[in-house]
Parts: sequence; structure tokens; C-alpha cells
Amino acid sequence: MRNNCIRSTATAVACIILLVSSGASCKDEMAVTDLQKDIESLVAEYDEVEVGVSIRDPAGDLVLDLNSKREFHAASTMKVAVMIELFRQAEAGYYSLDDSLEIRNEFASIVDGSTFEVEDDTDKEIYSMIGRRMSIRDLTYRLITSSSNLATNILIELVTADSVQATIEGMGTRSMRVLRGVEDIKAFEAGMNNTTTSSDLALLLEAIRAGTAVSADASAGMLRIMADVPVELILPGPEEGGFVAHKTGRITAHHHDAGIVYPGDGEPYVLVILTRGIAEEDRSTILGRAISEVVHRHLRQ
Repeated sequence: MRNNCIRSTATAVACIILLVSSGASCKDEMAVTDLQKDIESLVAEYDEVEVGVSIRDPAGDLVLDLNSKREFHAASTMKVAVMIELFRQAEAGYYSLDDSLEIRNEFASIVDGSTFEVEDDTDKEIYSMIGRRMSIRDLTYRLITSSSNLATNILIELVTADSVQATIEGMGTRSMRVLRGVEDIKAFEAGMNNTTTSSDLALLLEAIRAGTAVSADASAGMLRIMADVPVELILPGPEEGGFVAHKTGRITAHHHDAGIVYPGDGEPYVLVILTRGIAEEDRSTILGRAISEVVHRHLRQ
């Protein structure tokens, strides 16, 4: 089988590694190589960009990682980890998701404990509710679907960043770091940022897809929330009835999307796209969607 695979030294080595580690065939390895080449050709059109891509397709027994160990500012993708910890603590009995928390806008910096307010937020509506109470369930929904920064900080105070970090490390992440909430400018200036890799995000999403993130019921609840996030970089494919359960993230010259694709006529797969270096969001969107389309074509068409 190896002799059929040896078309170049690099391909032969990759095939041997795949055969030993996963039992995949050389034909499977060629399919992975072709997909990777197609993604790399798209990325090559953008001189300034750094990209991390991870794909997990259990139905096709396919794993692909491109720059998967490269660390990126996590932006709002870290909210997936916060959501997992929220569901874990609720299932452990620390609180009910139907319990309520006060909506307030004053938080302590992890640098020196000084207070700050959240000012930059995609969720404008929640600010009209300051002084009132909202259920943890509704705050979690806003955390993901409208990427509410205010909800994020309120919820991280509840579960603590240390607990989020311990849980994701227990799930197997290696480089993802959840140090704090958002808009902590002193922490940002000190380089104390939330970071991730595409492979660590893919690990969390694959656990949600498989029903092993906390429990089957909790994973299903998380999927329902993520399915309400508007389409951005990752597309569900051209088939009717498809959707993506995902979390997006943006910060200066960073544009991310991490999700589970549910095609209209096929089995789901995990796709994570992280980009850094493109200042114009319309250009990073074009690149991200092109990657999504080529992945779907290789896996499901």
C-alpha cells in the first residue's frame, strides 16, 4: 500500500504517519492532501494573512489541521468555552439556568482590581436592562447569539475564568487560554489576552457534536443556541435544509468562525477558520467563505 502512495517524499511520509496513527488508507491521505492544497491556494491570494484551519469529519474519518498550533487572539470564540462551563456548573447543581443575575456594568481588571465598564458591544439592547435581572439561560443565549460582551463579563464572574480554563484543559485543550472577560483594557495592554488555536476549538466543538461536552442533554442545549448564530464565514453548503451551529469572533484584523456544519443531506462535520492580518472585514469574509465552500465540496459533494 505504501508503494502506491509514494509520489513524493513529503506525501509518502504523511501517508505513513496517517497509517500508523489512524489506520487511514493512502487514498484517504491523498484526499486530505488535495483538500489542504486547495485551502493553501486560497490563502496564498492574501499576502498579509495568517490562517489556522481545523476539520474533523467523523463520517469520513478525516482530520485536517493547517497551522493548527498557531495561537490567535481568541476574540469571541472563547465564549464557547464559557458556555461549556456554564452548562457544566448548572448540571453539577451550583445553580439552575433559570436562576437570575443582576445586569450591571462594573467589573474588576485582572491586572490590579481597578474597575472598568464595557463600552464596545454588539448587543445594545441589554444595556436598557441595567439594574434589572435576567436568567442565566437568557444571558447564555446572548453570550453566543448576539456575542454580548456585557453578558460575557457577568457570566464569567459567575463561573470564574479559572474554572473555565480547568474544564477545557480537562477536555484536552493544550493552548487555549481563557484568562478574563472582555474590554479589560489594562489586561489587553499588559498582553494578558484570551488565546486559542484552531485545533483546540475543534476539540471543544467535536465534543459538543458528539454529545460528550458535559452531557448529551447539555450538548444538545448548546447546539440549539449555536444554531441561532447568523451565518458569517462558515456556510452550510448548497443543499436545502442545512445549517451551521457556530460561534464567530472579531477583533482588530482578526476574523474567526468555529462551528459544526449540518449539511442538508449529509453527516455533520466540524470546521474552524481563524484569520489574522486582514483589516477589511469584507475581504476576510470572502476568504473565510471560500475556505468553507472548498471544504464542503471535498467532504460532501
